[in-house]
Amino acid sequence: MFSRTAFSHLVRQSEKSNHSQAWSRAFAAKAGQSEVVLVGCGAPNRGMGWYHAIQMLEGRCPSASLDYIIEPWFLGGGASGPGGPEFNDWAKDSTAKYGTTFGTSLSDLPDPKQPRCALISGRTADNPGLFTECVAAQCKTIILEKPGAPTVAELEQMKKEAEEAGVGVLMGYNKNVCKYVRKTREFAKTIPGSHVTFVSNNAYENTPESLGECFERNAEGMLKNMAIHELALLVSFYDVSVENIESITADKEFSSMQTLPGPSGKEWTDFDKIKFTIKTKTGKEVFRYSMPDDEDRASVEKLQAEYPTAMPYFFTQDPDYVAVKERAAKFTATGEKAEGLATIAIAVETLRVAEYLTPTLMEQLK
Repeated sequence: MFSRTAFSHLVRQSEKSNHSQAWSRAFAAKAGQSEVVLVGCGAPNRGMGWYHAIQMLEGRCPSASLDYIIEPWFLGGGASGPGGPEFNDWAKDSTAKYGTTFGTSLSDLPDPKQPRCALISGRTADNPGLFTECVAAQCKTIILEKPGAPTVAELEQMKKEAEEAGVGVLMGYNKNVCKYVRKTREFAKTIPGSHVTFVSNNAYENTPESLGECFERNAEGMLKNMAIHELALLVSFYDVSVENIESITADKEFSSMQTLPGPSGKEWTDFDKIKFTIKTKTGKEVFRYSMPDDEDRASVEKLQAEYPTAMPYFFTQDPDYVAVKERAAKFTATGEKAEGLATIAIAVETLRVAEYLTPTLMEQLK
């Protein structure tokens, strides 16, 4: 529930703070801004939703006013468990400083005062249900974090639901808008017959414990979770679709697949590293699945100093996360085209490609 009950003290604290000092950020969306609802925040310093919140609360996405945060777990059954006390302390501080309202249910939202944009950053398995609730909550636009849904069938149903309700859906595929991809594509156009290789790395310790936890927490698998950003690039810019794939070849010397127990004790099989080439029927070899330049390195070092216990991959992708939210929020508020952002139609084809690739590559690596 919203601050009428358990979190009523947060509203009173915020109201008291309003009288004692002026904050640099408005407490509610103004004309020209989108009223943002973050759905699925996660733990401070660990949840991607939390980092999305930090960027908006700090005013780095000027068209986005983060007015509501929906977090059913840490404001409910997980309040006293791991991460719960830290989340609730952060929620109190954020409410006092920024005026953002925390709650557990989208159904408690009041009618929007400015065009409403929901950013869904929960568990993939929860996305279809949360998506339906966002449509019902009068959202004009929904930003859907990757891969969108556990299966193609569920994502196709969500696409249909949004079209029937007139809701725009944009995907959080941040590499579609990032600087190094744009520069690479521009350069490749100047080289006849050029090939582009994408290299991606997430900073997990190479231990059975760390990888087992990663496999379980991202149970949809590497291609649907981590590599989905690169697959979205292939679908968006390189003519890749299931129907247009001629061959898939795993690099067996580089690639590795393991079966490891997660924290629950259940075993999970996934790639810990994978390199492969896709050749399309139109003749393009496009993928063997670093990045920061000097400017980005300086930004990473600054953010690491400010948030020393946060997940390191937040910082390398920091400007791209900002770009996605700002373009989506501006589109919601003003109708300006969200240049470069993937639509849910792109997401459906991307997930089709991921589902097609996974068993083929696993079979090649047995």
